[in-house]
Amino acid sequence: MSNPAEHDPVTGTDTTGHDWDGIRELNTPLPRWWLWTFYLTIFWGIGYTFAYPAWPLLQGATPGLLGYSTRGEVAAEIAAVDARNAELAGRLASADLATLARDDPAYHFGVAGGAAVFRANCSQCHGAGAAGAPGYPNLLDDAWLWGGTPEAIEYTVRHGIRNETDEDARWSEMPAFKDILEKTDITAVVEYVLSISQQDNDAALAAIGQDIFADNCSSCHGAAGRGDQQQGAPDLTDAIWLYGGDRDALTHTVRYARFGVMPPWGGRLSEDEIKAVTLYVHQLGGGE
Repeated sequence: MSNPAEHDPVTGTDTTGHDWDGIRELNTPLPRWWLWTFYLTIFWGIGYTFAYPAWPLLQGATPGLLGYSTRGEVAAEIAAVDARNAELAGRLASADLATLARDDPAYHFGVAGGAAVFRANCSQCHGAGAAGAPGYPNLLDDAWLWGGTPEAIEYTVRHGIRNETDEDARWSEMPAFKDILEKTDITAVVEYVLSISQQDNDAALAAIGQDIFADNCSSCHGAAGRGDQQQGAPDLTDAIWLYGGDRDALTHTVRYARFGVMPPWGGRLSEDEIKAVTLYVHQLGGGE
C-alpha cells in the first residue's frame, strides 16, 4: 500500500510512502562510499570480461585483450616438468626392464610415474588398488594368464589382449561348448573342474567329466588343468578365478565362453610411460 511520503518525527527521516500493516518504510539513502564501491565493482567486472577470456562464442570464448589462458599456463608448467625429467625419461625409455637395477634412479622414476599412468588409464578396469574385479584381472597376485615378468607385462601393455586394432595383440579364444557338448557333458566337466580346484563336487560326475576334459579342454588348460601362459589359458587348479569359480559361474563359462578385451596402449602412451606403468604393476607384489 502506498501513501504520500511523510516525515518520520522519531528518526527525522522521510518515508517512502510505503505502508505495511502500519509499518512505514524509511527512505534512508545508502552511504556514498557503498554506492561508489558498488559502481566500481560493476566497472571492474566489465573490464575483466574484456581483459580475460569470458564471453562464450560458438566455438570457444573471447580470448581477452591480455591473451591469458589457464590451459596455456598448465601446458607451460607440464612442459617445464617434462624438461626437468627429460634425462630420466629418456633413460627409462631405452632401458631393458629385465636388467634395470632397483637402485637405479630411472627405476624409481618409472615406478612413481607409472603409478600416475595407472591411475589415469588402467584403474577404471583394474581398480584403484589394482585388485581387479569380475572379468578384470587382479594384478596383485601371482596368477598371470600371459606371464608376469617385466617383459611379459610390457608386451601386454603395449599390444593389449584380443583387440582388433593391434596385429600383435595377445589372442586366445575359448569356444562356447553349448553347441559342442551335451548339457550332461557340460555338467560333468564342471564337476571335474570343481574337483581339481578342491571344491565340493559330485565325485561320480567328476569321474565322467575327467575324460570329457581330456578330450576337449586339456589341449589348452593342460592334462592336469594347470593352464598354459603361452596360450593365455588359466590354471583351473587354484582358487583364482577371473569370472568366478562356483558351479554356476563355471557352467556359464563352459557353455558360453568368455572373451575379455584389453586395448593396446602402444599408440596412446609414450615409450617411457609404457615402461613406467610396467614397472609399477610388476612391483605391486604379483609380478613374477
